Amino acid sequence: MSYQESRDEVTRRIKEQADIVQIIGEHVNLKRSGVRYLGLCPFHQEKTPSFSIHSGQQFFHCFGCGESGDVFTFMMKYHGLDFPAALKLLAERYQIALPEKPMSKQQQELSEKKAKLFELNATAASLFRSYLLDSNQASKAREYLQARDIDPALQERYQLGYAPAVEAVGWNYLGSRLRGEQLKLAVELGLLAQKEQGGTYDRFRGRIMFPIHDSRGRIAGFGGRVLGDDNPKYLNSPESLIYTKSRLLFGLYNQGQAIRSSRRAVLVEGNFDLLSLISKGFQPVAAPLGTALTPEQVRMLRPMVDEVILLFDGDSAGVKAAERSVPIFLAEQVVGKVALLPENHDPDTFIREKGLEKLNNLVDHAETLPEFLVKRLVERHGLSLDGKGAIVAELMPLMETARSDLQRQMMASHFASILDVDPQLLLAQAQTTLKNRVVEKRSDPAARPAAPEYKPLDTGIKRVLAFLILNPNHHGVLAESGIGSVLAGTIGEVIELQLKRLLEEHENQLQPEDLLSAMIPGEEREFVAEILLKPPISTGQGQVLGEQENEELDEIRDWLKRYVLSKESNELLKKIIKHQELGDFSELAVLLQEKARIDNLLKE
Repeated sequence: MSYQESRDEVTRRIKEQADIVQIIGEHVNLKRSGVRYLGLCPFHQEKTPSFSIHSGQQFFHCFGCGESGDVFTFMMKYHGLDFPAALKLLAERYQIALPEKPMSKQQQELSEKKAKLFELNATAASLFRSYLLDSNQASKAREYLQARDIDPALQERYQLGYAPAVEAVGWNYLGSRLRGEQLKLAVELGLLAQKEQGGTYDRFRGRIMFPIHDSRGRIAGFGGRVLGDDNPKYLNSPESLIYTKSRLLFGLYNQGQAIRSSRRAVLVEGNFDLLSLISKGFQPVAAPLGTALTPEQVRMLRPMVDEVILLFDGDSAGVKAAERSVPIFLAEQVVGKVALLPENHDPDTFIREKGLEKLNNLVDHAETLPEFLVKRLVERHGLSLDGKGAIVAELMPLMETARSDLQRQMMASHFASILDVDPQLLLAQAQTTLKNRVVEKRSDPAARPAAPEYKPLDTGIKRVLAFLILNPNHHGVLAESGIGSVLAGTIGEVIELQLKRLLEEHENQLQPEDLLSAMIPGEEREFVAEILLKPPISTGQGQVLGEQENEELDEIRDWLKRYVLSKESNELLKKIIKHQELGDFSELAVLLQEKARIDNLLKE
């Protein structure tokens, strides 16, 4: 058995053993309603439950935001995992052995090296942690943490440590505890620095150490902060094979549950800002790693939240950082907001002096980033004729990135009220620019085609399509009966083609939920989810199984036959009328004879 076959078998066994209701129920309060379970969607904010789980089919669907899938999809979206990580997690939960993926020699060496790097970081973190806890030379570090209200439990949760100062242990505290290959790897990780004359020395000295975890809880790198105000105040690990700072957020691993539960992430600029807020009871927080916010970081948060709030200092640097993030949030289709702190305050000082309630109020009243930006543009350019022109010019790229016509109209109305101009003029300008961009994209062969417009489904065709979705392994019989021509031009055509491809891949053995899992988000997937969650349109029988399923199949085949014949009869009638008008009586006789034959078949 090949690796892929073995992994497919593990996937199948997990699906058989896993109870999706139990797994989702660990994170969502569910209430039974017939064969379904209902709850508030964990992927968007709502007050009325639209999140539905079908226990028999073992899949979920939200009629509010459109998210749907099986147990793997839920684990991936809720916990921010890729498929291999979700598979590994579920395999461990159900004690199913995973096959080892065959790797080339180069891939094997790379995998082994990554494991050694993660192990070395864990070793370093343990040494820094032990030094903080046990060494007399770390007393000032302990006092510093205590003064900042970072209690021992929070220190332990974040594995805080201390890299000793040179005057206490010399230049080689960490390096002296590593051997052989570890020294070379420590240089790659930025734990040690290479001397020009040979040898190494500790790169982190006299600093509180913050381990930075990846999505699986492994230590990918470190941030170190001096106890005083010496520069650089923060020193981070350089990028390495296991550490890319643009793809990680400090605190996300530990605060992920709080962020998912609140459906919001509040981003602060410093590690101590984050810990200070947590220590005072403010939980849904994370921090970029000493750099400007990146698209990758926003993308990480997208499946976890409904909004991301930037809690930045109110100085010019904070304002500029918020302004730079506007196009990132719009491009990633994440609602971004900003809450600027009062002058001379950072998150730590604000929550210490004003308290948790005032901070919650500040965050709750955060401005959307587009609104924030236009106010800053007014401050910058003024509301003179030239100033308004400059503001409009800067707003056009922003309006073009709106997620919908409605959002664009709302932005135009809001911006126009501030600028005291006609909103239709703003909207017209944005639409003109947008049309020009669309024309440019259409001229590009690689441009993505527009979403198709489908013919509406009548009751009969919808019943046929519902039966096909619920009973995909009957596709071959239905194809012989002409289902392809019946579904042509409808949403069912796309679904049927996708189903046909999956049947070929699965050797004609397919479950309805397999179709749902394979489909990308969109109108077609919404339709499939709706059919799976609701009884199909039928003659009052509902979804049927066993012998009744075969009876339903015979009814569907008979209906398809009659539909195809009726369609042919109608087409012949159009031709007959046309030939009568043209006076082409020789061809007319042939057409009349064929129509009579088809009409006789319809009477049977």
